[in-house]
Amino acid sequence: MSTSLKTTLDVGGTKVAVSNLKKVLYPDVSFTKGDVIDYYIRISKVLLPHLKNRPITLKRYPDGVNGFFFYEKQCPPHRPKWIKTTTVPKSDGTDIHYCVMNDLPALVWAANLADLELHTFLHRAPAIHRPTALAFDLDPGAPANIVQCCEVALLLKSIFDSFGLKSFAKTSGSKGLQIYVPLNTPSATYEKTKTFAHQLAILLEQQAPKLVVSKMLKTLRRGKVLVDWSQNDDHKTTINVYSLRAKPHPTVSTPVTWAEVSAALKKKNAKLLTFETTDVLKRVKKHGDLFADVLTLKQKLPALSALG
Repeated sequence: MSTSLKTTLDVGGTKVAVSNLKKVLYPDVSFTKGDVIDYYIRISKVLLPHLKNRPITLKRYPDGVNGFFFYEKQCPPHRPKWIKTTTVPKSDGTDIHYCVMNDLPALVWAANLADLELHTFLHRAPAIHRPTALAFDLDPGAPANIVQCCEVALLLKSIFDSFGLKSFAKTSGSKGLQIYVPLNTPSATYEKTKTFAHQLAILLEQQAPKLVVSKMLKTLRRGKVLVDWSQNDDHKTTINVYSLRAKPHPTVSTPVTWAEVSAALKKKNAKLLTFETTDVLKRVKKHGDLFADVLTLKQKLPALSALG
């Protein structure tokens, strides 16, 4: 990449303007904007299918991870003409025109805006009321960490196994784990998934009260794992798989196998589930996309009464 302040990249035949590629965005490890763009280019083959047609909220860090950041729902008006958008109506009658990252030029353009984190909805446009998956965000309250999240994740897995449903785990790239149950069916609605997720979180709290909390109050979380069921909402976004996180190191929301979840719990080693960009690229080269089935696997949630 050029070392000049402003230059243009040829991305698959599309000219993408980029700037300040040497600007350090992760000071602790001297990880630059150029490094961010390079990572997103190299991971794009597995990342882009998960972004396709999903409205995306930009989370921009113009001065790096230690500086000011802001969320940008409305796709910036200064965007190139080739950036696709999708319209989502608000309750007040106005619309939000979200960016859609369906191709590599769009991804590079967003990365150049220091959009380090990719926050997407659980639905695809135009079916904005149809979630493609059920999702849980397992958020540990100190001194609990991702090891306790592994224990809760395996409890969730056993429940889904009993229903004959496949579930998939990924790190949040921050403190916790996220569990996805692919649906990909026309009958899925947020009303169904949110209600089911809430009831399941309550059930887990009843079964493991010293480990699990289902209520959002932060005062209840100390030493426990919040099973955040509220992500199953058409107004909520979740960190996308393979997205960078704005942490001291360039950690990534990374798909993991259930064997890896079990190993981290057995060894009580949180570092086993911490992955940075170089780790993730090596993992994809070795394993492919461990989250590929989340895109296509068709499953149906059982009736709410199945939770007892």
